[in-house]
Amino acid sequence: MTGNPPDYELADRLALTEPAQVRAVGHPLRTTILQLLHERAATVTELATAVGRPKSTVAHHIGVLTRTGLVQVVRTRQVRAIQERFYGRTARVFFVAPEPSQAQDFPRDFNDFEIAAKESAVAYEQGKLWGFIRHARISADQAAQFWDRMAELVEEFDRLPRTGETTYGFAVGVYPTDHPTLPEKS
Repeated sequence: MTGNPPDYELADRLALTEPAQVRAVGHPLRTTILQLLHERAATVTELATAVGRPKSTVAHHIGVLTRTGLVQVVRTRQVRAIQERFYGRTARVFFVAPEPSQAQDFPRDFNDFEIAAKESAVAYEQGKLWGFIRHARISADQAAQFWDRMAELVEEFDRLPRTGETTYGFAVGVYPTDHPTLPEKS
């Protein structure tokens, strides 16, 4: 497939502002479904086949994603007496953007890096993991500006044509740490 995936119209970005939305993307199967729908719209049957799970399980998770506004029906087709629904994402990129007053309501167990660590273990063992970790003492404003640049890179990654044989993960983050710093010069 060439061009910008997927094969239906969708927004570029959607801020996840509700705890239910964050919980929805925090489930590994729902994350996988969203990733598959980034390639093209799909039916519950197609998704169930791709993930090797029962249709009823996938239908449940599609329901959660639909109720939280992350997935929608993008087209239908008549198959005998049944109206078959094709589901698609509502945006290319989802990002967590809680209001400061709501931050305490968000699930504490949602961590993209935990998922990335689990997914990357096999690649690490096979010598196929590319990664960096860096620390820099910068201002909050600089961190926010850097994050905006990283978000652009994530969007570029999401827009790549789905033409390869291997699915690659891409994890990025900016976070405060208690990494040691040198004292001020005397």
